[in-house]
Amino acid sequence: MPEPLRTVVADDHYLVREGTRGLLETSGEVVVIGAVGNADELIDAVRRLNPDVVLTDIRMPGGDWRPGFEGIDAAHRIHAEHPGVGIVVLSQYSDALFAFELFKHGTEGFAYLLKDRVGDLDELLGAIRAVATGGSVIDPKVVEGLLARHDVRGDPESLTPRERDVLREMAHGRSNGGIARALHLSVSSVEKNVNSIFTKLGLETSADVHRRVAAVLAYLGP
Repeated sequence: MPEPLRTVVADDHYLVREGTRGLLETSGEVVVIGAVGNADELIDAVRRLNPDVVLTDIRMPGGDWRPGFEGIDAAHRIHAEHPGVGIVVLSQYSDALFAFELFKHGTEGFAYLLKDRVGDLDELLGAIRAVATGGSVIDPKVVEGLLARHDVRGDPESLTPRERDVLREMAHGRSNGGIARALHLSVSSVEKNVNSIFTKLGLETSADVHRRVAAVLAYLGP
């Protein structure tokens, strides 16, 4: 049997925090090594305990963090300091712009789930397992909301096989350089394919839409 994933849980509501701890530990796949109530405590716990995975609420008032983005900002700091730690952000917001904010530097090792997923242990554990191995997960409701707003207007089926390969690697969180190495292409060739993907998916430059994340959302969507 594999060792349980060592996890830190962060939520400013005590009952939610302890309820999540209890739920996770019933699975036998996770051991909660720390449970904290704000972003400052989360950063400190990760530095002290070196977990495999962090499960954090998106909002944890207090400290000098951006109001409403405390969990996301903490996730970015943790990823910068401890790139091997997987991070699942739980949010009450289905608006894809919050997912864009989490994934703006890449998708590898990040998951964005709506808080009602906490009640679905299999889905929650699936996200934890995914980020622990460098994968990424985006809540299906967020994808549906993105497509409903027509941020992605093109058809992913129109992509060539090579463009699909590039988009798949983007979904794995790789940079253009990482994609080039994975697919044995030049960086310039990857850049051309990325631009073609954006065009075919109707992803125009916008201050409100991170095109790389939007393309990945299209790829992961139904």
